[in-house]
Amino acid sequence: MQEQATEEQIEKVTESLSALGFDIHRSTGSLRTVLGAIGGNRTFDQRLVEVMDGVSEVHRITEPYKLASRTFKSERTVVQIGDLRIGGDEVVVMAGPCSAETEEQVGTTAAAVKKAGASVLRGGAFKPRSSPYSFQGLGEDGLKMLRAAADDQEMKLVSEVM
Repeated sequence: MQEQATEEQIEKVTESLSALGFDIHRSTGSLRTVLGAIGGNRTFDQRLVEVMDGVSEVHRITEPYKLASRTFKSERTVVQIGDLRIGGDEVVVMAGPCSAETEEQVGTTAAAVKKAGASVLRGGAFKPRSSPYSFQGLGEDGLKMLRAAADDQEMKLVSEVM
């Protein structure tokens, strides 16, 4: 939307896009408001929106990561985990085993990635597979191993959630 767009203009665009079947995600920044239109009719003529009062420009974002796209949200996202800032000015390295299998493996890996500069231990404890006969991870036991190794190395810990 334009910097000077009124709330009424923003609402009118939101209503028009909703009527076309889009879910609207609004991001109000310090200078402008961005409306992310998710889903809906992919074949609609975007010129119908471009000519509406208050609209600055229209961009089609076909990437599957619309909500994380700089086109949708230009401000930097920063996630704070204790004293660690992810997305700030410093590079944060996260590394570790694809799958936690033994205490020795997780401990050795944690020490090695810490020495190499990682500040976050990253490891998998749940490994969903299409075959029930394939290794599916150690589950809660794997999480406990990862937590102990991260604590031992004074690292943060991250794992996938399925």
